[in-house]
Amino acid sequence: MLSELYIKNLAVIEEANIPFTDSFNVFTGETGAGKSILVNGISAVLGQRTNKDIVRAGCEKAIITATFTGISDNVKKKLTELGVDSEEDDRLLLTREINSDGGSSARINMRTATASALREIGECLVNIHGQHDNQQLLSPENHLFILDSFGELEGLRNDYTDSFRKLQSISRELKKMAVEYRDSMQREQSLKAAADEIDALALTENEDIEVETEYRIAQNSESIKESLSAAAVMMDGDEDGELEGAIELIRKCIKALYAVSENYGGIKSLCERLDSVSVELDDISSEISHENERIDIDGERYGYLTERLNSINAIKKKYGPELSDVLAYGKSARRELELINDSTSELERLSAERERLLEVVSEKAKTLSLARERAAERFSEQVEEELKFLDMPDVKLSVKVEKGKLTVSGMDSVEIFISTNKGEGMKPLYRIASGGELSRIMLALKNVTAEKDDIETLIFDEIDTGVSGRAAQKIGIKLKQVSRHRQVICVTHLSQLAVMADNHLLIEKSSDGSRTFTHVKRLDFTERKYEIARIMCGSDITETALKNAEELLRGGVSAQLPSSADS
Repeated sequence: MLSELYIKNLAVIEEANIPFTDSFNVFTGETGAGKSILVNGISAVLGQRTNKDIVRAGCEKAIITATFTGISDNVKKKLTELGVDSEEDDRLLLTREINSDGGSSARINMRTATASALREIGECLVNIHGQHDNQQLLSPENHLFILDSFGELEGLRNDYTDSFRKLQSISRELKKMAVEYRDSMQREQSLKAAADEIDALALTENEDIEVETEYRIAQNSESIKESLSAAAVMMDGDEDGELEGAIELIRKCIKALYAVSENYGGIKSLCERLDSVSVELDDISSEISHENERIDIDGERYGYLTERLNSINAIKKKYGPELSDVLAYGKSARRELELINDSTSELERLSAERERLLEVVSEKAKTLSLARERAAERFSEQVEEELKFLDMPDVKLSVKVEKGKLTVSGMDSVEIFISTNKGEGMKPLYRIASGGELSRIMLALKNVTAEKDDIETLIFDEIDTGVSGRAAQKIGIKLKQVSRHRQVICVTHLSQLAVMADNHLLIEKSSDGSRTFTHVKRLDFTERKYEIARIMCGSDITETALKNAEELLRGGVSAQLPSSADS
């Protein structure tokens, strides 16, 4: 429970140390005294959003510290998840500092923390109901979550939601792949045509150079053979012997020189050189003859080379510019075709998985829907009982659970319908005009759902809005009953609630002429008597008012039951 709240420099509160009991705590005070500031302070220390305007004018920062005692195992578990050790005496200290420049800091058990960590802890510690919750109650979108909370169906819904998220993820991936697959199917035809065209040619690396070289030779073979034949005659002479070739002439030259080399030594070296030339010329002559014999390309070979070269040039023009580019494109096309085949298999696998998940999600949705229908019956009965106690004796309430398409929260739309008077038909809750009725409905809902969780502290900020007389008294009685098992903190302007309190705190405002100050004071019996009289009669407190207030405080619940005429 919240055992103590320390506030410094929060709006008009300069400094306050507020003690709480573990039962029914009530704040009262004049309008504008700052009752809402206390709730805002508690919200801030529980990690809710704040702004710099909450800092007292002229101060650097506001400080709020909340001390909780007897913390539950659920809170201890959350602390462990956040890496914070709980105190040995089961105490928990939460601190929030809001700077005037807009920044803020937080601590859990004096250890630095984030506002989100405070919020996670706060959700396990305190449930705050303010007037804005009434507006949330009017929205049918929230009714499903109210019903799930009552029926303790969050685990079932979360399990369904996990499966639904997986189904959504698979569906998105499948849709993306289907688009890619359609595109790839169109591309597959061109890829296959290209790969088949390239493969059909059975190209080899540098084949274009080799074919073109042979083609050029074949194309000029006659002139090449003529030149080689002429060169051969020049080297070896003609067959008739009428023309001597270069080799024969060199030999004769060598013979002539050798004849005089005995008498002239300088010629001997020339002879040796000519011998070498003669050997080289013989070799060259053989090469010429060999090349001449090799160039023997028939028309069929020439036709093949012509066709092959044309095919290679054509494929290079389509997929080149170089032959290496053509070969690389062919390999790439085959790899992409393999990927397309793989994607087809993956598409089939994902489709099967989606069908499986759709069946799983549909079954879980049906299970959740059935559980909601059962919970709706119990919910209607229990809330009706609460409302009848809260002075709405003719109320009828029902929860409509309608099935529809699968969504993240199930297949159901849930809406609360109500009839507050005899003879009236059931109407959607948002058509309830009375603020007093709405406040009592919210209290009834809070009461039946609070029994399903282990949050020890319930805070009600003006739950009595729009009610008075017997209805207000019944709200006070109900809050008193709730406080037997939970700590209740209530901000009220009605005496019917205030007299029920075990711990009555007065919020009062004063001024020194230049600054406004708000103080929080715990009232004793005598002080409570005057405050109850003020609430009932205003500032003009009479002895009769004081006597009535004392009777209410001493008499307990039975002394406050008004007559039927008063209601």
